Amino acid sequence: MRKIRYGIISTAQIVPRFVAGVAASEAGEVRAIASRTLVKAEKMAAELAIPKAYGSYEAVCQDEEIDIVYVATYNQGHYEAAKLALQHHKHVLVEKPFTLKLAQAQELFDLAAKNRCFLMEAQKAVFLPITQMVKSALQQNKIGKIQWLQSITTYPNIDHISWFHSLEAGGGILHGSGSYPLQYMQYLLDQPIQEFSGTVTKKAGQTDDQTNLSLQFANQILGSIFLSVKLDLPSKMTLFGERGRIEIPHFWKAKSATIIYADGRQELLSSEYESEFVFELNHVNECVQKGLLESPVMTKKLTLATVQLVETLYQQWSD
Repeated sequence: MRKIRYGIISTAQIVPRFVAGVAASEAGEVRAIASRTLVKAEKMAAELAIPKAYGSYEAVCQDEEIDIVYVATYNQGHYEAAKLALQHHKHVLVEKPFTLKLAQAQELFDLAAKNRCFLMEAQKAVFLPITQMVKSALQQNKIGKIQWLQSITTYPNIDHISWFHSLEAGGGILHGSGSYPLQYMQYLLDQPIQEFSGTVTKKAGQTDDQTNLSLQFANQILGSIFLSVKLDLPSKMTLFGERGRIEIPHFWKAKSATIIYADGRQELLSSEYESEFVFELNHVNECVQKGLLESPVMTKKLTLATVQLVETLYQQWSD
């Protein structure tokens, strides 16, 4: 099996967990890491046993030993870093949010197609074993027709993200966490979002710290998403059907879910793993090995629709 060699752009806090996921994957290996400061890159490379460290993003993109570049910069930097990698004919995996603007996202996919490069938004949640179990339960009609999906995600402490409240940097709770529930719901239902609206709380000159979204899917299915950095609530997604519900605590990294039937019976779904990234990375590695330019799971269509929805809401809130 041919190894898929990763280069990483950024020394963000997510990187160590991503590297562990690559190491646990069937065909991946991290060969290089880049930062705008060589000292930072060398420090993380030493900590994570990464062979090469670069002091510029371009340098890692120029490395002929790198097959795919993982972009984990702050939100506003995703577009430029991904574009740079694609211009050097590297496959690219971009952290959420993919880009801040729909035009940027479309440009990246067009460039990837032109240069015959694989491009995907990193969305580990849809690849988890629990996600597949939940989707199978829905397909088996275990809780009857779905009527409502509810997602609650709170992060009471985001002080470690210095740019979180910056509009220019692409901060805000919807940018930071919105892709997870928006894409997860659509993946489980195999349906796009048809209508949406949202309300927000934020301080003057800053971006959102609480967001509440109302969604409508096909067949009159409704959804609600609440995101906050001001509250400490249990984070979970709940799918309500005519004959019961499914609860998925911390669905973006879930190891278990519970089916609660209307008659009181309960069924536990569970799956243990070491890294929540490994399932996504096995998928990416397989796509690259097969020469695919687009993931059949985390599709271009799903990413573009999400970027457009989020951009539209931020435009409304800035009026």
